[in-house]
Amino acid sequence: MNMEQAIRDFPKQFEYEPTVLRDGVFGKASYFIVSGMGGSHLAADLLQSVRPAMPFTVHADYGFPVVHADMVRETFFIASSYSGNTEEVIDGLEEARRRGFPAAAISVGGRLEELAREYELPFVKIPDTGIQPRSALGFNLLGLLKLMGLDEEIKEVRGLGRVLRTKYNEETGNALSQKLHNATPIIYASHANKAIAYNWKIKCNETGKIPAFYNVFPELNHNEMTGYDSTETTKHLSEKYHFIFLRDTEDDPRIQKRMDVCKELYKKRGLPVTDAPLEGATRWERIFNSLLTADWFAYYTGMAYGVETEHVPMVEEFKKLIT
Repeated sequence: MNMEQAIRDFPKQFEYEPTVLRDGVFGKASYFIVSGMGGSHLAADLLQSVRPAMPFTVHADYGFPVVHADMVRETFFIASSYSGNTEEVIDGLEEARRRGFPAAAISVGGRLEELAREYELPFVKIPDTGIQPRSALGFNLLGLLKLMGLDEEIKEVRGLGRVLRTKYNEETGNALSQKLHNATPIIYASHANKAIAYNWKIKCNETGKIPAFYNVFPELNHNEMTGYDSTETTKHLSEKYHFIFLRDTEDDPRIQKRMDVCKELYKKRGLPVTDAPLEGATRWERIFNSLLTADWFAYYTGMAYGVETEHVPMVEEFKKLIT
């Protein structure tokens, strides 16, 4: 499936009804560790932004994060890899098994499915529709919610397919790509929306095949901002940047004020800033409307530069070189 079709079909992912094979083996967990790399941990990042008080860690590395010995039986390890073959995730699952942590897995198949069967672990098999991991965010999120037992959250998320503003998102993303042509995007958001900004960056990198960066308020006001206080000798270093501010009316008013002031300071120094508001009636709706806009922005950006927008050949080349 090509990238354009994957984006158009994305709302259909919320029709997916995940089931857990070997459900009930792990019992009731009070803490979660979600292990994933690349597109396979983006859903966990978003869930953490929606439910910041929920006790879980997103682990994007080899091995296993530090867990107190008293929490071993209460901590549930979830290995998430779209392909099922991500070496860091498989390494984490094997470490979880060695240390006696209850575990489960999510994938379309691959080695993770084999290990889940071998170890008799709970397993969610997400649909294999031929899309890239970053494009399977809806499938992955629903599978994750199912394993965590968040049934009410599933009900809310499943309704997104009916309310996402897909045509508007495409028009907005396309217009933004034209506005930022020949510029490097830097995406800014509140700390609460860090996961959304990171998703924007990933889509720019993988779909648009362009460099992109992100940062969050209020931290950036204490350091990064000063890097753009350009002089005659340094202004050439930042003249290719274009800042995208992800605006959210639910952000702390003090953060919204910081965005306003920062925007004026940047414009005063000749730095272009474009607002990209999060729009929708619910938190999940605002998140996915923003991410669909990012999808289209990255897609039309890639098309404008004449690059292949779906596959990530440099990642595949890298994998071969480290094998």
